[in-house]
Amino acid sequence: MSQQQPRRPEADQLPDQEPIKFADVFNVTGEVASKPIGPQDAAAMQSAENMVLGQTRKSGPAAVMQSAAAANERAGLVSHDEADVAGDQGVTVIKSDADDEVWVTEAVGGQVVGQYIQPNVSAVTTPATFVVPDPITVGEALETAAISAADKPVDQSDAAAIQAAEMIATNSNEAMPGGIASEAQSAATRNSRTMRFEDQANLSEVLSDATVKLPKDKPVTREDADRVVAAELRNNPDMITSPGGVGAAMAAAARRNQHSTS
Repeated sequence: MSQQQPRRPEADQLPDQEPIKFADVFNVTGEVASKPIGPQDAAAMQSAENMVLGQTRKSGPAAVMQSAAAANERAGLVSHDEADVAGDQGVTVIKSDADDEVWVTEAVGGQVVGQYIQPNVSAVTTPATFVVPDPITVGEALETAAISAADKPVDQSDAAAIQAAEMIATNSNEAMPGGIASEAQSAATRNSRTMRFEDQANLSEVLSDATVKLPKDKPVTREDADRVVAAELRNNPDMITSPGGVGAAMAAAARRNQHSTS
């Protein structure tokens, strides 16, 4: 099944002037699914993200809700004070530590609408050592994903994350012809048309020789990790990153690199 990223429709794109509902942009069910997204719902999620993360995440749930709420309000389908979910069932943003990783879970009305790893590279004081480990590069992080999520079939979110990583490593604004991003996209397209799991191309096949396939490479920074995680989230309809996947590997590399230089 091909994957689609959450949509940001404009007011004139609303079919039959129906408001954009939570089910139109998130994988939710029940009462929440049928509720229109109002400006105060979006404001509540933005406030929650700012409080917990210190910012509104680009392409995250709050940004998607803001776009939908603005379209609804412009079309006159909701009032400025509309808060069908935030007022009754609430929105939440929770950070939790698991296996030395910081996970962020965002929910609307008790249903998860986004889950991802946040690169946690705040300053950490470490004992001085005579040997400073070499920083982990983008290629090495991709090869880590090839091991930690070896059997995961490549999908559109993986392909987008790999393309972002390749562009970072090569300092380019576009994917290289015949590069690992191109290979990942081809694999994702084939997998969407392949029913049998065992016949689908996996991350190990695409990323196992990433350091060799990349013509350039660079150490992973927090900004690099954020960019790759954002690309993975944008292209996953559930707005989550894969455990051990490309975004997770980049986040772990950024954390390790920051700690090793602190």
